[in-house]
Amino acid sequence: MTLNEHRPDLLALTPEGSIRITGTRIAIESIIQSFRDGATSEEICQDFPALSLAQVYDVLAFYLTYQAEVESYLRQQIQDTAVIRQKLQTQHAAFLSNLRQRLATRRSVAAPHA
Repeated sequence: MTLNEHRPDLLALTPEGSIRITGTRIAIESIIQSFRDGATSEEICQDFPALSLAQVYDVLAFYLTYQAEVESYLRQQIQDTAVIRQKLQTQHAAFLSNLRQRLATRRSVAAPHA
């Protein structure tokens, strides 16, 4: 059972596997992180105006009720993000190396011969 199956009216699973607050693009981890940082429900609602105070309370109640499952999901999200970041850095490094090599080649060809 996935987390959003507990409360499909509250949570929506994206095709990428991220859990969002239904009807918004707000990830559940954003709300939970604000809560962990000490924000009150009212402050969270101010930070995320797309959410009603009732939705914030519902998300926090959900988190506290299914804390072990949510924490597991959050750990997986962190791992997935690290893999994606590493992949992008590797791809970016190869691109920059290729670009630098092409630039050096052009400069050597375009340089006047003495």
